[in-house]
Amino acid sequence: MTADPPDSRVARGRAVYARNLGLPEAEIEARMSDRSGTLFTTEAYAAAGGPAWRTDELTDRDRSIAVIAALVGQHVTDDRLDVYLGLARRNGVSEDGLESLMVLLASYLGQPSTSLGAAAVRRTRQQTPGGGGGDRA
Repeated sequence: MTADPPDSRVARGRAVYARNLGLPEAEIEARMSDRSGTLFTTEAYAAAGGPAWRTDELTDRDRSIAVIAALVGQHVTDDRLDVYLGLARRNGVSEDGLESLMVLLASYLGQPSTSLGAAAVRRTRQQTPGGGGGDRA
């Protein structure tokens, strides 16, 4: 892939975050900036607007599983994880699949973070499609 102008990456990244969080693009900017600041939000958009979220080599299902594994591995089990659990569900990962993912991750990451991840799977099970309603993608 060729390099993109920064503004194009930011615009694509904003669209990715809006889609992942289930929010209109017009709303996502204020929500993210309020939570993390404008500079951090712009950088996050630039990263999300790059090839990782648009290559055909990975599906959104694949990406959501990868992000879940990365977050759980870093002990991030709050609303940021909830977003990706919701995204995984919307992209066809079943409840049994999410529980199995936590068991698999336990073999590589250990029990502490994965038990919190498993609790998040159970906690978010009843939430509406669209994810956990957090403000990070």
